Parts: sequence; C-alpha cells; structure tokens
Amino acid sequence: MNPNFNLLPEAVGDCRADSKQAILEALAARFAEAYGLDSVPVLEGLEEREALGSTGFGRGVAIPHARIDGLSRPCAALLRLEQPADFAAADGMPVDLVFGLLSPSNAGISHLHALAAISRLVRDEDIREALLAAPDQEALFALLTNATERDAA
Repeated sequence: MNPNFNLLPEAVGDCRADSKQAILEALAARFAEAYGLDSVPVLEGLEEREALGSTGFGRGVAIPHARIDGLSRPCAALLRLEQPADFAAADGMPVDLVFGLLSPSNAGISHLHALAAISRLVRDEDIREALLAAPDQEALFALLTNATERDAA
C-alpha cells in the first residue's frame, strides 16, 4: 500500500468522458462508487479547485484534486480516457490519463505528499506508456500498485 494515499481497484478504470466537465463528473462518480462518498461534494470540491486554474499537469496527464470532509486519509483514482480530451493543460496537450486525489479537509502536508507522489509517478514516461497500454482495469491497478510501492521504497 502506498504510504501517501489509498488506492482501491474499483477506483481505476477506463472512461468515455470527452470534456473537462464530463471528466470531473466521471471522476466524482468513480470516487463515490469506490470509496462510498457522496459524489455531489466531491464534484463541487474538484470544480472549486479547477476554477483556481487547470490541474492539467502536462504530457497528457491531469491531476484534479480537492480537500473534502469525511475522509481519514488521502485517496486516489485513475481514469484512462478512451479518447484524449482538452483539459486546458499548461502545455496545451489533451489529456488521456486523469489521476484524481481527495484528501481530508484538514490535510496539510499529507495532501502535498500525495500530490508529489502522483506527480513523480506520471513524470515517469515508461509508467505512463505502460498505463496507456494496459489491457484492462486489473492490469492498470497492478501497474499503479507496483509503481507506487517501488516509489515509496
């Protein structure tokens, strides 16, 4: 298990969303389903953060994140988009991998550590390519689990 965030197999999978708003809605629904959260405050938190500036990380990756009530530790989700979509990323490139991160509303440094761990993961071009090529949800989860455990070591 990653020391920076919780990641469940149900929080990882493919997505058909084709716009930034549809991606945020799909991500909120994924968090709600995987972690038993209410999707409304999750979506509101993600939209609030996104209004401050795009979380499009660059190189085809976005990392929408928010702090919400009701969590005991940060949790993550991954959507692999079936078609790249515009996310107003800093480099102008469309995204095809969307890592979501939710942290407790009072999370300070733990939120930043979790964001840094995800950032390190997506900067690794080999991991990014492997995630895009993974045949199914189980392979995606296994890749993430192995990569985050290696990164934590």
